Amino acid sequence: MSRNRIAAAVTFSALGLTVLSACAGGPAETTNAAPVAVQQVAKETSVKLTATDVTGVGNVLTEQGGFTLYRFDKDTANPSKSNCENECAKTWPPLLVGDAAPELSGVDATLVGKVKRSDGSEQVTVKGWAVYRFAKDTKPGEAKGQGVGNTWFAVTPQGGKAGQAAAPAPAPEKETTKLTASEISGLGKVLTDQNGMTLYLFEKDSKKPSKATCNGDCAKTWPPLLVQGKVELQGVDPKIVGSVKRADGSEQVTVGGWAVYRYSKDTKPGEANGNGVGGTWFAIEPAGCKVGTAPAAAPQQPAAAPADNGGYGY
Repeated sequence: MSRNRIAAAVTFSALGLTVLSACAGGPAETTNAAPVAVQQVAKETSVKLTATDVTGVGNVLTEQGGFTLYRFDKDTANPSKSNCENECAKTWPPLLVGDAAPELSGVDATLVGKVKRSDGSEQVTVKGWAVYRFAKDTKPGEAKGQGVGNTWFAVTPQGGKAGQAAAPAPAPEKETTKLTASEISGLGKVLTDQNGMTLYLFEKDSKKPSKATCNGDCAKTWPPLLVQGKVELQGVDPKIVGSVKRADGSEQVTVGGWAVYRYSKDTKPGEANGNGVGGTWFAIEPAGCKVGTAPAAAPQQPAAAPADNGGYGY
């Protein structure tokens, strides 16, 4: 079996060190090279694996120079086998084992091993996967090899492959609440939200003082417009815009004292299917008043709310 656990110290013969120094990128030493010189080369190429946050890929492994390490989907992990040879290995230099076990930082030592390559050199493995550098990464912190050919991926400290979105995503910005005076066919000028959806008032609420009474199942049909960050206004007098605390502690936008809502059956901007529902729900004008039910739309609206829902329209 080609995969071996790397012991605390690994001893190689002088000949083995000569082969390793040649595979690491320099010309092979002649048989007359002094052992001291060979040992110096091995010492300079001691291996270190560090768990590092790299922009664009997340927490992945880097080597002693700070360069990102990769794994190759065309290799195998059980048993460990490297299939990147010759020209491939020029673009993706294997991380070879020097004369000592790799130093580890943020990596479980039980996951780290080695595999013998076809030229006899020993390549570091993590959870069985041989690891490589990428020739086009020219400085620490780069990860230009991520996703190349859909087979090369930065390797995580657990030996997995970093996904394209593996880096911690920045916290999404809170949705900005916006009120806009918009023309809606059949109704005229009414208020819409930041997504262009028509806004409504509920006559069973109160405006002095402001109070929102649509909760529970009602609020599923008529989602309240909540305050998200700063409320932006377009065509609306800021003096009549405020907020009211709901039963769940959230803050709902008010206009002219009325809490404002969307309607779940409006599926796209410009619709106003909620106007006149139950004789209690109406699109709200920029001045904070209800609009009248459009004559053309009246036949489509229920004449009255069902007796068992108190006129909530759901």
